[in-house]
Amino acid sequence: MGSQAVISSSYFSCLSFVALNSFQARLPIKLSVLPLHANAKPTSHHLLKFQRLKTRATLDEKEQNAPNPLLIQEQEEEEKMQARSNLEVEKSVKVLKNAAKTRKVAKDEVLSAMSVIEKAKIDPSGFLDTLGGSESPGRTWMLVFTAEKQLKGGRYFPLTAVQRFDAAGKRIENGVYLGPIGCLTFEGRFTWKKRILAFIFERIRIKIGPLNPLEISLGQKEDREPNTKDPFFIWFYIDEEIAVARGRSGGTAFWCRCHRVTT
Repeated sequence: MGSQAVISSSYFSCLSFVALNSFQARLPIKLSVLPLHANAKPTSHHLLKFQRLKTRATLDEKEQNAPNPLLIQEQEEEEKMQARSNLEVEKSVKVLKNAAKTRKVAKDEVLSAMSVIEKAKIDPSGFLDTLGGSESPGRTWMLVFTAEKQLKGGRYFPLTAVQRFDAAGKRIENGVYLGPIGCLTFEGRFTWKKRILAFIFERIRIKIGPLNPLEISLGQKEDREPNTKDPFFIWFYIDEEIAVARGRSGGTAFWCRCHRVTT
């Protein structure tokens, strides 16, 4: 009887030990998946870490929004260069206008002014309207000065050479006028793309003295549009008084506005 009590006591003690260890073994697993209470506050260590992250993010945003000193410097330099370029173009335009009026400006000055204008790459968006007007028969321009390739030399044009550009009708006329002796004119059509005016002459008119002009057709097909395989001008500058362009052959010239020549 006594031995049975001892055995029973040992058995229950063993069961209690196993149960207790089993509960302790499972307890951390159950506790690890329990959600935090809604009113629970983070420890001071986690709060400090969060504040550091927030501060770092704020600094990064400020750095991203802050202007880059290098970009500002580059922009300022570009603006200064553009201002200098505009000033040089203005001075060069004055030189050419003076040359057109007097024909006494030195050739080297004229060539230098043409070079500055050519390199300036001025926006050509309004060139055609200024060159050819808004209504037919357009506007006329007298050739003032012609320069060789790469502006290595040049001269004032000795004859009266006048070109008419009609932007509305896309017509071009190029004439050399010799006063009472007569004139020789070429007439045709042109196309315009950006700053390039390509043209085709369709007929020639020859007038001698008081005789009626003789007209000769050049046999050009009227359905073909002029392109850069034909003669063309690349325009660098056009205002109400002068125009500067380079031809297909590589020579550069400038014109001044004039009245239309009828004889």
